Amino acid sequence: MLPLSVLDLSPIPEGGTAGQALRHSAELARHAEALGYRRFWMAEHHNMTGIASAATAVALAHVAAGTRSIRIGAGGIMLPNHAPLMVAEQFGTLAALHPGRVDLGLGRAPGSDQVTARALRRNLASGADEFPQDVVELLGYFQPAVPGQAVQAVPGAGLAIEAWILGSSTFGAQLAAMLGLPFAFASHFAPTQMMEAVAIYRDRFRPSERLAAPHVMLGVNVFAADTDAEARRLFTSLQQAFLNLRQGRPGKLPPPVDGLDARLDPHGRAMLANALACSVVGDPETVRRGLDDFAARTGADELMVTAQIFDHAARLRSFEILAHVQAEASMAS
Repeated sequence: MLPLSVLDLSPIPEGGTAGQALRHSAELARHAEALGYRRFWMAEHHNMTGIASAATAVALAHVAAGTRSIRIGAGGIMLPNHAPLMVAEQFGTLAALHPGRVDLGLGRAPGSDQVTARALRRNLASGADEFPQDVVELLGYFQPAVPGQAVQAVPGAGLAIEAWILGSSTFGAQLAAMLGLPFAFASHFAPTQMMEAVAIYRDRFRPSERLAAPHVMLGVNVFAADTDAEARRLFTSLQQAFLNLRQGRPGKLPPPVDGLDARLDPHGRAMLANALACSVVGDPETVRRGLDDFAARTGADELMVTAQIFDHAARLRSFEILAHVQAEASMAS
């Protein structure tokens, strides 16, 4: 069975606070660790009132301190917002404190709007166009320091950090293949080029010191509950949040509602069907069939599961159901 990992945006629900969201993230990570999930990643987004993980390395330190074995990482760090040395030092610090557990997913999007991107960087002289060079520079800081090296990442140099390239298009696939790095595709919200990107990555992959063969992880929304109807109701929080974002009204995660589909116009219905196509929503049997179909169709090596569920207890339950479904399938095989 495919390894399962967790992508957490530390969602802030309506009526909640960032502090509560981050504490819930730590609890979810402990829950995922106990259930056997492989990784717990957090994502960098800025100026988003519904996401608490903007200071991603800090949030990961909080999560890592409360867990023992699950890999923790960024899914991802938006490299155009940062100097590569700063990222190397931050994740080098995490790796020094939690050896053998740190992943670093790298993306070239700003994770924000252009006004926020300017506030982060003060100017836009550097950005996505420099992403390949920035990745190479960053990876260099994790190499063992050599005599006379002018700039070192301390901590960072010589530490084992698993680096990934993230993408929602074919660009990331080409770069990951060229550098011989594992590749994670954001199919949970941008599935359009998923199959093309995976094919390019596998076809063009060059083995490296970091990775001998291509390894693909795909994002998928999984909303599991005891009944299909309850799972579909939980899913409406993500649907509403996505509509609000696309309509220029981002905010906190809305509570679930009944009858959302009937309220949608054709454009909204089509947009959600496209953007959230890689979603599995239902009771345990529906989830099992959906994940089996997704894995067979895509040939993924690993799945990164995310669930923007309003109620924290329901979110914990969703990941629990999924883990049990996976365990039962493994025993049956």
